[in-house]
Amino acid sequence: MLSIADTVTEMVHWVFPEHAGAPGQIHGGRMMQWIATVGTIAASRVARGNVLLGAMDDIDFLHPVKVGEIAVLRAQVEYVGRCSLEVGVRVFSEAVPTGARALTLSSHLVFVRVDDALRPQPVPQPVVPRGAAEEALLAAARERRAHRLGRVARRQAAMGEIGDDGSEELRWRFESCRGVVPADTLFGNTLFPGNLLMDIDEAGGILTTRYTRGFSMTACLDALDFHAPVSIREVVTFKAALNHVGSSSLEIGVKVLTEAPWTGEVRHACTAYLTFVHLGQDLRPQPCPPFTPETPGERRRWQEAEERRARRLLRVKALRATIHEGR
Repeated sequence: MLSIADTVTEMVHWVFPEHAGAPGQIHGGRMMQWIATVGTIAASRVARGNVLLGAMDDIDFLHPVKVGEIAVLRAQVEYVGRCSLEVGVRVFSEAVPTGARALTLSSHLVFVRVDDALRPQPVPQPVVPRGAAEEALLAAARERRAHRLGRVARRQAAMGEIGDDGSEELRWRFESCRGVVPADTLFGNTLFPGNLLMDIDEAGGILTTRYTRGFSMTACLDALDFHAPVSIREVVTFKAALNHVGSSSLEIGVKVLTEAPWTGEVRHACTAYLTFVHLGQDLRPQPCPPFTPETPGERRRWQEAEERRARRLLRVKALRATIHEGR
């Protein structure tokens, strides 16, 4: 039987200027794309077949990988259910002159094994933890799964949220759309989630830049559930809105709709909540312009964002504690 260590997949990228967002450091959306890629490879190897990204429990950026450094992405399958696989991804920056590595990012993704018609299929082999460290990883995966199941109850309602969401009340919003072409897809039929994540980060980053009038850096992506796959030749719409502003960070919500133009059917693909840090010319955190929620929609989003922020701070604190302990 496979242990967690047996499922490890590593992917290595040299970070070039073409990968940059803010000057000298990697674009957050590009890193998300790479995370989805290495996670998909790790899950597919264990599933022995095609997988779809069903959810992301978290992506926490501790600090960016800089241009000229090497990004080392390490993915491993930490839990296998009947049709699902939970994959943990950690990213390390490697300095070329010294070879020194530092943990820059932690993420957890959930994949579903599917057939050619995208129907869930059983995973043919389990993953059995070996040793105390892997038992701890399994326990953490089960805890995340329990929290995620609490979100599933809202899934059906979310799938119907394609109309008026109160965005007309929002003063800071941004909307864009584009078609899905073959180069965007995985095996020619379904939009590769890594490309969708890059577009989501781009939409959030544009609104952040317009609001702050400065550079920004992606700090985290909170829990994200995919409600519907996006197929080739469909049109994807990204609706970004400002939810919350802190001292040097702000939260942007991005709602993704997918439309089959030949029928007019519109589906809710997912909603993402991203936190960006406002950077000055020296690429250090800078104060954000103040914002006071005024409309009912703005006040509702602000309250929900504060609740997510409290959970996020606890999660990042626990992550930093594990790094300090050398785990």
